[in-house]
Amino acid sequence: MKILIIEDETEIADGIRNYFKPNGIHSEVAANYKEALLKIGSYDYDCILLDLMLPDGDGFHILRELKKENKTEGVIIISAKETLDSRLEGFNLGADDYVTKPFHLAELLVRMQALIRRKNFNGSNNVVFNEIVVDILSKTVSVNGNKLDITKKEIDLMLFLIGNKNKVLSKGAIAEHLSGDMADMLDNHDFIYAHIKNLKKKLAKAGSGDYIRTVYGLGYKWEDG
Repeated sequence: MKILIIEDETEIADGIRNYFKPNGIHSEVAANYKEALLKIGSYDYDCILLDLMLPDGDGFHILRELKKENKTEGVIIISAKETLDSRLEGFNLGADDYVTKPFHLAELLVRMQALIRRKNFNGSNNVVFNEIVVDILSKTVSVNGNKLDITKKEIDLMLFLIGNKNKVLSKGAIAEHLSGDMADMLDNHDFIYAHIKNLKKKLAKAGSGDYIRTVYGLGYKWEDG
């Protein structure tokens, strides 16, 4: 899971990153308006945490840019603004949730996880695909009721593929999802092939169908049959 934290207060941004990391969440940070626009224009995220009061711009303008670019990321506003007008404006511009500072990190985490479940997996904690069950909270995968010995990266990869079922995902997009925005600075994305190969092997050994397709020259996709 990859998120973007748009927050100019370093202590808050670092606090969120450190709290989310053990939960398998890769966090990128944009510390100002200009950097935020650059990142949302260049990368995709599962969710964006958006501060409204940035040193060089207004967070509401970022919401307008997201809407103009037809971006589908979930957005949670994190702001010290707690007026009814600011909440209404945020929701009217496309925000999915609004959390007032100061907030508890545990609450922010569960709100964000709930938002991603609603957007990608119909709100369920268990992602079921035929004989495969992925428990999002416990980070486990079962095939025909038997748990797989699987890594966090492989679970993240599987959820990314299933969440984008029937869509071709480029190696670059998968690398960004697993490794963050720095993925485009890597010499190559060969590690994606290794993750795909290992995941396919583990699923096949457990008796699962082969749902991961290689689309030569383009990337990979998850499809049924």
